[in-house]
Amino acid sequence: MTHKLLIVDDEPANLRTLERLFTDTYDVLTAASGSDGLELLSHHDVALVISDQRMPVMTGVEFLKKAAEIRPRTVRIILTGYTDVDALVESINSGAVYKYVTKPWSNSDIQLTVARAMEYYETVKSQHQLAQENKRLDDRLNATVEAYVHLAIEMFDLKDPTISSHSRRTARYARALGRNLNLANDELKKLYLAALLHEIAHIRIPGHFIARTTPPSVGEMTLIDDRFNEGVELLASVPDLVEIAESVRYQHEHFDGFESPNRMAGDQIPLHSQIIAIANAYDEMRVPNMPASGLTHDAALLALQPDSGRKYDPMLVSQFRAMKFWNDPEPTSTEDSVDYDDLSENGTSSYGASISPRSVQTPIHSSPQEPIEGMPFRNVPVNHSNS
Repeated sequence: MTHKLLIVDDEPANLRTLERLFTDTYDVLTAASGSDGLELLSHHDVALVISDQRMPVMTGVEFLKKAAEIRPRTVRIILTGYTDVDALVESINSGAVYKYVTKPWSNSDIQLTVARAMEYYETVKSQHQLAQENKRLDDRLNATVEAYVHLAIEMFDLKDPTISSHSRRTARYARALGRNLNLANDELKKLYLAALLHEIAHIRIPGHFIARTTPPSVGEMTLIDDRFNEGVELLASVPDLVEIAESVRYQHEHFDGFESPNRMAGDQIPLHSQIIAIANAYDEMRVPNMPASGLTHDAALLALQPDSGRKYDPMLVSQFRAMKFWNDPEPTSTEDSVDYDDLSENGTSSYGASISPRSVQTPIHSSPQEPIEGMPFRNVPVNHSNS
């Protein structure tokens, strides 16, 4: 494809000279003023503009700055006398002008400059096209992830709504701890998603296992472990969820390594897995299988301490107990909402919908017959993940 070249100069002789110089190589357009040049740019996708600096009404620099607004990727060259060079330095540094050519010019020099400018234009164009293609791929992956999350949450709701509620709360507590640790936005997104899906095993566990309150037998535990691993592999099979699956897989590892399912300890355990384990344990103490045994917020935080250094990283437990989230919780909203903004590329700019940890739906241990803030007890107990 032949590139379009726009030449702007108020001197007809210069226009004719440059037009003859480039007409065999490029599709040349000419304009006798800056305003005429802008009009042409509004109708033509021009690869390169060559403009004289000294023109009446609108100087070359003024024209090229306006040209950049209309066609940001168009390369811009200015023709100038030696006395104008100092005034052009700022324009070049700011990106309004790609290069300047001094008058009188050498035909061979200006041809070489234009050829290099066209190469630069092709490079920028290719980078832009690559960026657009990457964005399309990212959007497709994000759509796949969001569709999977929608499906998983709906399946949680069908299996038992309390599992879904627990997962949502755990995800918000985990994200709050991640923020307290100053994790990057991309890491917060992954952490939130992994915590939201940390109960993925429940999708494949038989319903009568979930509804029971007695400990499972050895055979039942084997079945639960198998189903858990199948759920993790199901996550890992989705594009862009491999890291999420690993965070879910290692959430039951113990910090001291004792009784760790995968024999991990300390820093061997992924940080997201360690955060999820603490957030999960806190919520299970607040909203346990037996509603009457639910702990208050302060009691649940205190109950984490004996396992600090054993199951959990002491630093993370300390951060979890002290995080500002407890004093300045996320805005109260419906518990059934999922922050899908946090699943987007830049979706961690605001806290989004959530619940207050001090008003979560759980009875107080010291008053087993009195629900908090008029909230009813849950009728169906749930066996959350076996931490």
